[in-house]
Amino acid sequence: MHEELVDHLTRSTPLNRGEALRVVQDVLAYFDETAQDYVRRRHRELQAQGLANAEIFERIEADLKYRAVAPPELTLRQLRRIVYG
Repeated sequence: MHEELVDHLTRSTPLNRGEALRVVQDVLAYFDETAQDYVRRRHRELQAQGLANAEIFERIEADLKYRAVAPPELTLRQLRRIVYG
């Protein structure tokens, strides 16, 4: 699984092979998160920080543009529907 990337990390960092493999797997799992799962997770995190929904949804809308594989552009209403059903 992604041997070339693991090899590169072991050559360019102090990580050993096992550590480099775990880093690659962790990064891939992070970016494997669906847009819907990301929206729900970020909503919970930002809500726990005490932010109001208006600010939360604006932040999520802006953040989605920078995901590794950008999902289709979602309106604020669509973001709310993902969270609340």
